[in-house]
Amino acid sequence: MSEASASHAADRRELTAAQRNAVAELLRVSPVADELGRRFAQAGHELHLVGGSVRDALLGRLGNDLDFCTDAHPDETVKVIRGWAESIWETGREFGTIACQRDGLNLEITTFRAEVYDQVSRNPVVQYGTSLVEDLKRRDFTVNAMAVSLPDHRFTDPYGGLADLAAKIIRTPGTPQESFRDDPLRMLRAARFAAQLRFAVHPDVRAAMTEMAGDLDRITAERIRDEFTKLLCGADPITGLRLLVDTGLAERFLPELTGLKLTIDEHAQHKDVYEHTLTVVSNAMSLESDGCDFVLRMAALMHDVGKPATKAVGADGRVSFHHHEVVGARLTKARMKAMRYSKEITSQVVKLVGLHLRFYGYGRGEWTDSAVRRYVTDAGDLLSRLHKLTRSDCTTRNRRKAAQLAADYDALEERIARIAAEEDLARVRPDLDGNAIMELLGVPPGPVVGRAWQHLKELRLERGPLDRDEAEAALLRWARDEGIIG
Repeated sequence: MSEASASHAADRRELTAAQRNAVAELLRVSPVADELGRRFAQAGHELHLVGGSVRDALLGRLGNDLDFCTDAHPDETVKVIRGWAESIWETGREFGTIACQRDGLNLEITTFRAEVYDQVSRNPVVQYGTSLVEDLKRRDFTVNAMAVSLPDHRFTDPYGGLADLAAKIIRTPGTPQESFRDDPLRMLRAARFAAQLRFAVHPDVRAAMTEMAGDLDRITAERIRDEFTKLLCGADPITGLRLLVDTGLAERFLPELTGLKLTIDEHAQHKDVYEHTLTVVSNAMSLESDGCDFVLRMAALMHDVGKPATKAVGADGRVSFHHHEVVGARLTKARMKAMRYSKEITSQVVKLVGLHLRFYGYGRGEWTDSAVRRYVTDAGDLLSRLHKLTRSDCTTRNRRKAAQLAADYDALEERIARIAAEEDLARVRPDLDGNAIMELLGVPPGPVVGRAWQHLKELRLERGPLDRDEAEAALLRWARDEGIIG
């Protein structure tokens, strides 16, 4: 058999497997989907399972969220599903979408669309279409431009989506320039699908992404954030991140990532800090225990973004990045704020970036029990993630050094466990509470109590637990030194 024949045979096998997956997945949702299709047919309308739902069915990963399109307008759709759906939501009516729920499935039903974009923002001016093929053409990629009609299960694939699915290719139904001009967010979606599905981006699509990267500036920060979050949580975010950098898309909303390519690391063991960063992200993923940990992955991605601004070359030619974790934490906070991430997620990522170098003094034997307590207290609820980030940051090719760093961190974790068994490290508090401080010093609530509390906490971190007499004596000494009591 020739190489070409073998390739076609392999493609046919993949198509057959995909079709089997689709049948199995569709059978699971058919009772609801077919019943809905019959209701639309009885009302004189078409109904088609479409887009990502068909793609995911072919991949054997269909979830409980189903997308449909129809020639019925929203008012007509509501009439069809009223009394059948358990719940109905009309928040998407402006865009022709009515959502409902039935038997644990979330259904979105959208009128055929032939959208026209204003070419300034991504906001579409919705115009209802008249045919399924027209609706499919306006979709982002061929693998999302397939449909299954209901209830007869007729398959429609006018743009070769099934073949592209088998070949693992991301391609647009029309020209990529036309598609991206209509909706620039699709460029970021291409990178996201590459990360999620491990698909390759067609060369024409990649070229258009590079050519039109600046059009991403038309997209709101929130939409970019949502796509980027899905990309970073994909099965292969490294491919997606490389695509963002190589096409210039990253420069539009995450320039710190592109900036890492300019900085060679101090040991010249990697092509640049950018390559090191991608390795750290990959390492962090391998330490996840229950799906994507976005905070950990984002901290791994941002942990060295302070290096370009802190790079210095000494007289001996060695490169250093002193305090890059401090600068990196500040840059991370600013970038995540610009991308509209929540304050809670931002603060967690920023804290990890700021703490990621703390461990490196441990191996020199300089850490006291007090230093260990401070490490645990400063990390707080993020201690487990900090352990993972620190271990992930070791990308040296020197096996002996890598083994030593791993042994040092093992020793630190064992030491933390030992001290934690003796003390409640998760909740380091002063040995006297506010009420005891006020009673002992004879002061009312106010700044003095806060200062006294902080002093006792520092003492607790430094010396470990104190008994009541020791704590009271220490507080009185501090109060006399501060002139609070005579």
